[in-house]
Amino acid sequence: MHSALPLFRLSVALSFLALASSSWSAQLPLDHPCATMVKKYLESVVAQDWKTASVMLLPSSLERKQKETIAIIKTAPTMTEEAQMLERFGVKEIRDLEVLTPQEFYITDRSAWHKRVNAAPEVTKKKQDTLKIDVLGLVEEKEKNYVHATVRTSQETLSDRIEELFLISFVKEGDKWLIWPEMKDRPIITPLDGAKKEDGEKKKSK
Repeated sequence: MHSALPLFRLSVALSFLALASSSWSAQLPLDHPCATMVKKYLESVVAQDWKTASVMLLPSSLERKQKETIAIIKTAPTMTEEAQMLERFGVKEIRDLEVLTPQEFYITDRSAWHKRVNAAPEVTKKKQDTLKIDVLGLVEEKEKNYVHATVRTSQETLSDRIEELFLISFVKEGDKWLIWPEMKDRPIITPLDGAKKEDGEKKKSK
């Protein structure tokens, strides 16, 4: 008689959690705009069409990457090392990177990286021709205007098949969905109201 009680309690708890979570997240149909967008983005990356990919990415994320990269170059121990870092981007002065828009920096960064990799054109073409993209699911965080896509890709080089699983996150800005490339790689830190007030009081006291 009593052995069924823990199972009943567990069932009730799971039901409660399912109901609670449903108000925060929801499965989306695979004809959602983010499904089309994630395919276009991955196709652009494989084709090394960085200009097309850049306009699908969250500008603030690209700007943060640009600032972090420039800061690293500026703290190079020697002028020689600084020059070597700049050379990787095909420029001679830090100013040449600072004047770029975040999208232009992204294009420069990705183009420079793939130039260093120096993949044979036939390998790139083989990857494009064999690329398969399957969107496995889309989940929406309603309160935050986020959508997360789980994607399986497959492509071939001249000697191997490469399969990868991606979690790609979107955020809605206005009426436009944009990819937030670093959402899964770094925490989202939002100051609490108390912290904001405390910081303000400290600034006033100085």
